[in-house]
Amino acid sequence: MTRIGWWLAGGCVMSVCLLIPIVMATAGSKSDPKPASSAAELSTIRGLVKATAQATLASQVQGRISQLPFKEGQRFQKGALLVSLDCSKYEAELASVQAEYRGKKKIYDNNLRLAKHHAVGDLELAVSHTDAEKAFASVKVAQVTVNGCTVRAPFPGRVVKMIVNEHENVFPNDQLISLLDDSLLEIELILPSKSLAWLKVGTSFEYAVDETGLRYPAVVQDIGANVDPASQTVKVKGLFRTQPDNVLAGMSGTASFAELPR
Repeated sequence: MTRIGWWLAGGCVMSVCLLIPIVMATAGSKSDPKPASSAAELSTIRGLVKATAQATLASQVQGRISQLPFKEGQRFQKGALLVSLDCSKYEAELASVQAEYRGKKKIYDNNLRLAKHHAVGDLELAVSHTDAEKAFASVKVAQVTVNGCTVRAPFPGRVVKMIVNEHENVFPNDQLISLLDDSLLEIELILPSKSLAWLKVGTSFEYAVDETGLRYPAVVQDIGANVDPASQTVKVKGLFRTQPDNVLAGMSGTASFAELPR
């Protein structure tokens, strides 16, 4: 081989040797996992304290409000009377249909006894039975209306807002009172969807409440079922490890996670 040939062969070998580390480094960079979320992203996660249960109750019937036993901010137990309407008209209607039902029922019972002695026709017996059933259905409708005169608490909690006042006249579907159950507060967070690479139910974090200036230990309770495609975020719900006495629903704050993914 000539001197030029040896020189060209040596150059090719050196080129291959130089390329091998570059290729290996490139392959290594592709396989190494990148951090799922940056420290900056996870240090500015804003959140909102929410009650696990809240509701705005509405009237089922028309009537005048006669009682509002609780004021805004006061606590109540499950089943407590929250709103009472004047029910005298509906109670009178209930009494009327109950009396009618008793009369129809007596006629049917009498025809039933006569039928045993073949003293009444089958048609008359069937008609009296139908009349008694219709009267009983009217009683049930009237009873539902009477029950609608009282609004009771579906859960224990506190009154958020009184929407109506005593002596006001309300109609069906008119809002009456807003309430919440603050016995178990939850924290609603919006995290980058990249956090799903390491975020799990049970992950610990701290939640700093703006209004109190204090930090509270918390834990992830639920992770949203879908990612918002527009913002590339996911909704996460957390719980305080110990329910704080000085934190109220509606307070906002910042969540911070102790360990970031490497």
